[in-house]
Amino acid sequence: MNQTSDRTNPRESHLESASEMLSAATLLPSLFVPSRSTRLTAKTGSTAEARGGSRKNVSSKGPEFTRKRRKLSLTVAGVFLLIGVTFAQKKDSCVDCHSQMEGVLGEPARLMKDDIHRVRGLSCADCHGGDPAVGDPGGAMNRAKGFIGRPKPRDIPAFCGKCHSNAEFVKKFNPALRVDQEQSYYTSVHGKLLRGGDSNVATCASCHGHHGVRAITDPLSRVYALNVAETCGKCHGDAEYMKSYKIPHDQYDKYKLSVHAKALYEKQDLSAPTCNDCHGNHGASPPGIASVANVCGQCHVRQAELFQASPHKPVFDSMQVGECKQCHSNHDIRPPGDDMIGVGPGSACTSCHVQGDNGYEAAGHIRRSMDEVLARMSSAVAVLGRAERAGMDVSRPRFNLNEAKDGLTHARVLVHSASVEQVDKVVQPALAIADRSRQAGEVALSELVFRRKGLGVSLFFILFLAALIYLKIRQVESRQKPEEASH
Repeated sequence: MNQTSDRTNPRESHLESASEMLSAATLLPSLFVPSRSTRLTAKTGSTAEARGGSRKNVSSKGPEFTRKRRKLSLTVAGVFLLIGVTFAQKKDSCVDCHSQMEGVLGEPARLMKDDIHRVRGLSCADCHGGDPAVGDPGGAMNRAKGFIGRPKPRDIPAFCGKCHSNAEFVKKFNPALRVDQEQSYYTSVHGKLLRGGDSNVATCASCHGHHGVRAITDPLSRVYALNVAETCGKCHGDAEYMKSYKIPHDQYDKYKLSVHAKALYEKQDLSAPTCNDCHGNHGASPPGIASVANVCGQCHVRQAELFQASPHKPVFDSMQVGECKQCHSNHDIRPPGDDMIGVGPGSACTSCHVQGDNGYEAAGHIRRSMDEVLARMSSAVAVLGRAERAGMDVSRPRFNLNEAKDGLTHARVLVHSASVEQVDKVVQPALAIADRSRQAGEVALSELVFRRKGLGVSLFFILFLAALIYLKIRQVESRQKPEEASH
């Protein structure tokens, strides 16, 4: 017979102990509370004692005495029940023993305090087998009771999969949790190497930990978004460890310089990609030539669509060149800029195209068009700024200038089409908007000059009239003085 079929479930043993305590507690009331026949006898006076002179005392004390005994019995029953349930919950010889140990043997008991499995009600025996209700180490770690102990690396995926691949079991804890992790793992490079006999590759415990496993949403989890790259880097950043696999070991250092890492760590944007977003997690494998664009395209959808329809697509396929990676690199992806476009220093285009070919000319044209938009926008902003500082209302042309900015942004995306025509379709309207905005600023400045001239003329006439009025007043006053003297 299979030994695992005879294994005693420790949680069931605990429940049986609690049930026995409950049964014993339910019998206690009968020891203190008189039975129905006894109460009837006391009430009717059918017994010999009831017929005597003591009837008065019994009848006067009976109901009160019965209530007191009932309360006492229920109290004692509750105490016994509480003791039984507490005993059933706390009886775990694994924890009791290992918590008293030091070093490696005591570490599991300490780490399990915050383990997600323990929080969900699972115990040591649920993974390692045995009978924690037995205080004797030999009995608790009895192989006949399913004790497994520490699994070997090659057995860990199946060890975790006995629960995580069981849909009926997992749905009791989290109905949304996937149950294909073990199956996916064996499709990965890690899983294939493990099946091939390499016990140094990553398994479930390498990434999630063994004791002290935390929920993936816990910031202290090894696989929390902010911690994934560091977890992968513990192996992939170890030059000695990676030597036998003949793969680079600088991925983690490069990733920390990338635009993705900046968004993740500095801006705390948890949606920014980290290792598992591109490589997968349980089915981890390096993206190949055919899949790298698909991986990037999960986020950069528009760019991927444009490239798929571009003249670069068949050329890259024939050359067996990674699509996005060729221009943007992979782990150390820097923020894209206009310097990557065109034929100047730092251009990605000149890594393939040389002066004289069509691609070189197209790249140069696209860059010149985009630079022209920037120049005209800058000029418009300067003119509008002068007008605004002078007190002219130029809010409308300033707002319209945003459309030119949007056109430039669109052109930067359309670069992935490698099509001069498509880029020009958005660049030309952007140039027109920038010109109109500048013209609106110049009109505002012209109007300002006109207003100032008009104000000057108006001020001259006002002063002239004031002078005339002043002279007239003096003339009137001078005439009044001789008349006053003659009187």
